[in-house]
Amino acid sequence: MLPLRDNVPTRSRPFVTWALILVNVLVWVLYQLPDLEGSVRELAYQPCEVVDSCARTGEDWPLTALTSMFMHGGWEHLLGNMLFLWIFGNNIEDALGHVRYLIFYLAGGFAATALQTVVTLSTGTDAEAAIPNLGASGAVSAVLGAYLLLLPRAKVLTIIFFILREIPALLFLGLWFLFQLYSGGASLQSPEEGGGVAFFAHVGGFVFGFLLVKLVQIRPPLRPTH
Repeated sequence: MLPLRDNVPTRSRPFVTWALILVNVLVWVLYQLPDLEGSVRELAYQPCEVVDSCARTGEDWPLTALTSMFMHGGWEHLLGNMLFLWIFGNNIEDALGHVRYLIFYLAGGFAATALQTVVTLSTGTDAEAAIPNLGASGAVSAVLGAYLLLLPRAKVLTIIFFILREIPALLFLGLWFLFQLYSGGASLQSPEEGGGVAFFAHVGGFVFGFLLVKLVQIRPPLRPTH
């Protein structure tokens, strides 16, 4: 399923969402593309560094836990994350306000990284713990969790097997979350060689957003247009 847009307007322009998308794109184009391996080595996050079970290859993990949120592994990775942020981020920014939304976004990314780190260190091998983690997926997942709680009745225009359909956000995001849970469990049974999608980062970010958005919300989002 590929989302295209939702049907919920906003009161103000989502400047922070736009800025986050711009920063992610600029980091990819200007910093990563010229030297992808070098950029990953320098600023991507490695779970093993938290417990000193591997040699540090770049900056220390407290910094890379932040910088890795703005890095990606390829065009598909980048564009997928930015599409979801573009569609769902503006309404959460509208409900939280610009500053609170930025803090919420970053905190969701840290929560996602924390859960993925716990799972990796407790179930994975030393080699798996040394695989660089990067991407905005965890922070974007926090936005998705918040959206599900605040706007379950919104509709998302979605491409499903080349057919355009409007489906409820509750269904779209509920299925997305269940897929992450299922895939995360499957990844524990059959780890992908050389790394793969950090499904538990998605789960951690989503749960964080769903549980905590009400604590920082300053106003309800606008209602769907239909």
